[in-house]
Amino acid sequence: MDDAEKQRIREEFEASRKQGAEAKQQEATAAAANAPAPSQEPLADGVTIKHVVGVVSGKGGVGKSLVTGILATELTRRGAKVGILDADVTGPSIPKMFGLSGAHAYAQDNLLVPLESAGGVKIMSANLVLENETDPVLWRGPVVAGAIKQFWGQTAWGELDFLLVDMPPGTSDVALTVFQSLPVEGVVIVSSPQDLVQMVVGKAVSMANMMDVPVLGLVENMAYVECPDCGKKIYPYGPSRLEETAAAFDLIELGQLGIDPALAAACDAGNLEAALPEGTLPQMVETVVQVAEFTEFLANEGE
Repeated sequence: MDDAEKQRIREEFEASRKQGAEAKQQEATAAAANAPAPSQEPLADGVTIKHVVGVVSGKGGVGKSLVTGILATELTRRGAKVGILDADVTGPSIPKMFGLSGAHAYAQDNLLVPLESAGGVKIMSANLVLENETDPVLWRGPVVAGAIKQFWGQTAWGELDFLLVDMPPGTSDVALTVFQSLPVEGVVIVSSPQDLVQMVVGKAVSMANMMDVPVLGLVENMAYVECPDCGKKIYPYGPSRLEETAAAFDLIELGQLGIDPALAAACDAGNLEAALPEGTLPQMVETVVQVAEFTEFLANEGE
């Protein structure tokens, strides 16, 4: 990535921050207007988290957890200390993806201790505190919100460069809890090439703007299937909508993922870290790194 591209990312990030601030000053929707005032949850003693990035989608089934896993793996490969807070409480798939299926977190000194994957990613998820990972999570909204706050503020994360938050699909109260309780620096939006994509991406963008959280860009998953014989790309859901959707909401294109049976099998086997090809979604990873560096620069300027 050359200096011009890095500068573009910084300008897009700063513009997104301003857009979110302006949107927040405007008339909010009834739901947001009735929401409690933001109150950021403190971290436990001895915990330092430099950057918090959310991975969101306007609807379920688009591969949001996969994108979270890819980002965590690639950041770890770069030498960063990374954790994942699995906020998708009713559909947690992160532990299985990272080889922690059936494992259980434990408490020490009144704090939850996150489990660590083979590649060094620290993970806290509802599936790690259930007796059986197949048990349904029949929790009402306030209980779910309490769990998210506990995963953030009562967990012994140690020192992290990045905490990635795998958000639940949609724009529900869990998303509101995350944005109000955690210092989220930005979000990556995940979509798929379907007719409803612009509507659902629009919901995610509007939510982020209302909560004054910058949108770092857009990833399109399940964009194509590559023929194993000739290498030709086949588009089962129709042509890619990444470019037009990104343009419609003035977002950075962070890349495409194809449908890869081998990668899906690796996730099912808990082997994502080892099976993931080096350099997957490089634009997404580089954008997150550049925004983190820019945020640190702004913080140092303000001191």
